Amino acid sequence: MSAFVTAAELGSYARAAERLNLSPQMVAKHVTALEQHLGARLLNRTTRRQSLTELGSAYYERCKHILTEAEAADSLAQIMNDTPRGKLKVTAPVTFGSYSLMPLITGFLRDNPDVEIDLHLTDRFVDLVEEGYEAAFRIGPLATTGLTARPLAPYRLVACAAPAYLTARGVPLVPADLEHHECLGYAFWSRPAEREWVFYQGTTAHKVQVASRLQVNESRALMTAALDGFGIVLGPEDFLRTALAKGELVRVLPGFEAPSRSMHLVYTANRQRTAKLRRFVEAVLGRFGPA
Repeated sequence: MSAFVTAAELGSYARAAERLNLSPQMVAKHVTALEQHLGARLLNRTTRRQSLTELGSAYYERCKHILTEAEAADSLAQIMNDTPRGKLKVTAPVTFGSYSLMPLITGFLRDNPDVEIDLHLTDRFVDLVEEGYEAAFRIGPLATTGLTARPLAPYRLVACAAPAYLTARGVPLVPADLEHHECLGYAFWSRPAEREWVFYQGTTAHKVQVASRLQVNESRALMTAALDGFGIVLGPEDFLRTALAKGELVRVLPGFEAPSRSMHLVYTANRQRTAKLRRFVEAVLGRFGPA
């Protein structure tokens, strides 16, 4: 059933094999055995595509429910003895995952030797149910998804530049001055770089339209450009902290607060009772919780 459901969702035996850590031939054998057991075809297959038969479509929905219940039943032993074990599949944004999350991940694995973590870093939106993830870190506003969402501390940003750049181009004193500076833009996976930067002084918002001649979808590359004296970067405080402490970058507009973004840990309700995920959620809240 698992091979059939995964092949139906992903559209091919090859992609299902990757997900299940099997060979495509073995996935095909499982589906064929299921069809022989039922005495009917579940998938229409050609050399280019596959599609569900009428029976396959109805059977697929029942199988998804059965597999969810089977997984819940298998997790009862972990729930009863509270020993975290097994693989935990997690996804997080690239920069946050690389620089803020990794120390928590390695510490969690040291404290829980029977747990494995498969961490996937990406800035695109990940569908937990469809892609088989147990937890995800989300930065920014949450869409209504039916997932359990635990609020975390805001993801804080800071604006800074290299001393050489500020010597050559001058130091901005108010956000409006940024209109006359090179501002390095982060290009997101699903949308272009933000042209409007917002700063706060108390409760007053200062919005400025910035020019980003250089747009990159990777924070290390943006920081390299900033260190080279090319422009002002608005980036995660955690990521830039070391360069700021060494004086390689200098914070600009210190009298104004750079924007922060809401952050949540989300997971599906039917998984929240497994010991491995419960301990992971506790560790995340202990390190990144709102307090």
